[in-house]
Amino acid sequence: MGWNKDLKGSIQALLTNCKSLTVDAFTSKPFQGNPAAVCILPTPQSEDWMQKLAQEINLSETAFIVRQEDGFNLRWFTPIIEVPLCGHATLASAHVLWSEGYIAPNEPIHFHTKSGVLIAQKQGEWIELDFPVNHSQVISAPQELGEVLGVPMKCVMKNSLAYLVEVESEDVVREIQPNFELLKSLPIANVIVTSSTHKGSEYDFISRFFAPGVGINEDPVTGAAHCCLAPFWRERQKKDQFLAYQASKRGGVLKVRYDGGSRVYLGGQAVSIIRGELSHSLFGDG
Repeated sequence: MGWNKDLKGSIQALLTNCKSLTVDAFTSKPFQGNPAAVCILPTPQSEDWMQKLAQEINLSETAFIVRQEDGFNLRWFTPIIEVPLCGHATLASAHVLWSEGYIAPNEPIHFHTKSGVLIAQKQGEWIELDFPVNHSQVISAPQELGEVLGVPMKCVMKNSLAYLVEVESEDVVREIQPNFELLKSLPIANVIVTSSTHKGSEYDFISRFFAPGVGINEDPVTGAAHCCLAPFWRERQKKDQFLAYQASKRGGVLKVRYDGGSRVYLGGQAVSIIRGELSHSLFGDG
């Protein structure tokens, strides 16, 4: 990765300071989108240490970044578990590295993760992420899933992340109130609910993501869910580019691009809310 010589001071700071920022991702406005904590570490820390800090921070996801020779190592933790992929915390991480001056704006960022290498590129006020596609298979709906959602289901599919359920309308998506305790008892305790939007809407499809399986009843905006939604809606709407809205209370907007290959391109904006530093005393037992 090429580095701008003017950034040497910031690079040195990255290697010595332990910055922690809270970022609202998939939005351009504070207090919307999905908040994530981003912790920039001077050296790798143990899984137990990162899990304890994520629990202490207590946001839906905390991202941990460590500089390495060919980019950055990136891991994501909810308050109760490490997850293999997280879109909004990746977007937040890229935003922090660019906005805090660690990476030149014209330089892509290579994140090395448990889901492979993820590339972030800056496109004006937007950031585009390169993620692996997640295909779904049609299944016979478990009876309990209907009881969880309490609404008629047009189509039920399953992928490695969640059940994917299409419902009748945008209004149904917005009004669903799942039975979270019952959802926790299912083989996959996560569900994506989606529909097309009303005629004349600026959005192509709408969704919500319920994930008590990873300790989050409803995730405000979910990049990983859109890696499943991209092939689903490409097949139904016969196009490659979408503007998507996730209809949580906070809400969030994503640009989704998928051409039928192995990668999904997710675009979003982000805004920093809190800047701080981790106490050096935290690293005594790292």
